[in-house]
Amino acid sequence: MNWVLVVAGAMVGAPLRYVTDRVVQLRHDSVFPWGTLSANIAGCLLLGLVTGAVVAGAASSDVQLLLGTGLCGALSTYSTFSYETLRLREQGAAFLAGVNAVASVVAGLGAVFLGDAFAEAFWG
Repeated sequence: MNWVLVVAGAMVGAPLRYVTDRVVQLRHDSVFPWGTLSANIAGCLLLGLVTGAVVAGAASSDVQLLLGTGLCGALSTYSTFSYETLRLREQGAAFLAGVNAVASVVAGLGAVFLGDAFAEAFWG
């Protein structure tokens, strides 16, 4: 049963990541991967919120599997972030590659902690 929840969440998260990336990139005519950064930050925020809700007892481990592992796991993507950072460096945009790496880590961690803080404030 657990794998069904993960698959169901991923079936929503993967297309959501793709659509988020395309919509955001269409608004920014830039080589910087704003779409992937946005999807990753959204995934981290939601993961923090879901994890905080589970820890507070407001959500079940099934919700963690569905939304945390499935949806957030497919919505956020370390491999695309890594590829796009490497691609920026290879295209001579080493500064943007560094900005992407630092921004992704800092914003991702900030978002997960913020989501957890929201959960704590709401359900804690």
